[in-house]
Amino acid sequence: MSFEYFIGGRYLRAKQKETFVSLITMLSVAGVAVGVMALIVVIAVMAGFESELKHRILRVESHVVLMRHGNSFSDYHKILDQVVNTDGVEAATPFIYTQIMLRSSSRVSGAVLRGIDPESAGGVIKVLENSALLNIEKIHQGDDTTGSVPGIILGKELARNLGVGIGDAVYLISSRGMISPMGYLPAMKRFQVGGLFESGMYEYDGSLAYIHLRDAQKILHMEDSITGIEVRVNDIYDARKIADKIVAAIGFPYWAKDWMQMNYNLFSALKLEKTVMFIILALIVLVAAFNIASTLIMMVMGKTRDIAILKAMGAMDGSIRKIFIFKGMIIGSVGTTLGVCFGFIMCKLLEKYKFIELPGDVYYISTLPVRLEALDVFIISAAAIVICFVATLYPARQASKLNPVEAIRYG
Repeated sequence: MSFEYFIGGRYLRAKQKETFVSLITMLSVAGVAVGVMALIVVIAVMAGFESELKHRILRVESHVVLMRHGNSFSDYHKILDQVVNTDGVEAATPFIYTQIMLRSSSRVSGAVLRGIDPESAGGVIKVLENSALLNIEKIHQGDDTTGSVPGIILGKELARNLGVGIGDAVYLISSRGMISPMGYLPAMKRFQVGGLFESGMYEYDGSLAYIHLRDAQKILHMEDSITGIEVRVNDIYDARKIADKIVAAIGFPYWAKDWMQMNYNLFSALKLEKTVMFIILALIVLVAAFNIASTLIMMVMGKTRDIAILKAMGAMDGSIRKIFIFKGMIIGSVGTTLGVCFGFIMCKLLEKYKFIELPGDVYYISTLPVRLEALDVFIISAAAIVICFVATLYPARQASKLNPVEAIRYG
């Protein structure tokens, strides 16, 4: 061990007569620990919120949506086969998208209608259970042969707003009706609730309704046309490349957008919030770093004679700097280590017990999600160590500039 680290360790282990300096040292360690812990917990919550939100969105929405400029398209069977055979594509399904009104026996609610193909929709829309898809397929087949009511799948919040459950009847009202002697009449058709889904996001659960693709085509007078094709890919972060590849193969007038483009504003806001929270909470560590600087400055003042003797014995300025930088870095490292440990414990408690609940209609999700990532912990720890290191530079420099003759004469 070099003598600089030996002396720095002696300064740390020695009982200091100055109680005030010892108190500031303890406060410095506690300040760094609290700042690092707060950073880890908040960043873990932000990362968990982003991850959970992404997971729930992609259970309802597809990774890539392929559409046609101007209007719907009818030659989708050949295009669908071409999309499915594209490298990186896991599944694809046609869909129809429109806004409608739903009426039960006692209530009315607006909704977003999606016409889907039950045979292929389950591979893309993961929130829909196979039993519900099979149910509307069977009901649809019964409608063609026996005249039974076609099926519809509702979000749980939408079903609650309408006051209906599985097996109940609802009336679908579309603006694409017909002109009669009585004037314009909206299209209306009776459906039977064949299933409910719950994504965990109020925005989807309170607005989405799914019916068979052919039922949607009949109601909207679209014949064999669709709004677009939804695509699910193997790697969600390759969605943009795969979307470009599909468009390049099919050509104009088709276009595609991936899930990041469809939710750009939401994820950009989350990223900005995460960055701002990191900067704000890093100020706690900065305040603790000022305490470290104060502790070292007072120690330099108290160890003036020791520094003078060391320099008289041949210690270089760099060696004196190392002694005080070493002590400051030990304070910062201990505080950072304690902060990481406490932050890890707090994240595990939040993840296991979920004792903080959130209103689902405001925050999309009902519990506080936590996701602790190794990269985030490393960045936070490194930032704390760098701040503490910078705080030691001025006191160490002042100690190295001390004149040994004057220090011994007046110390």
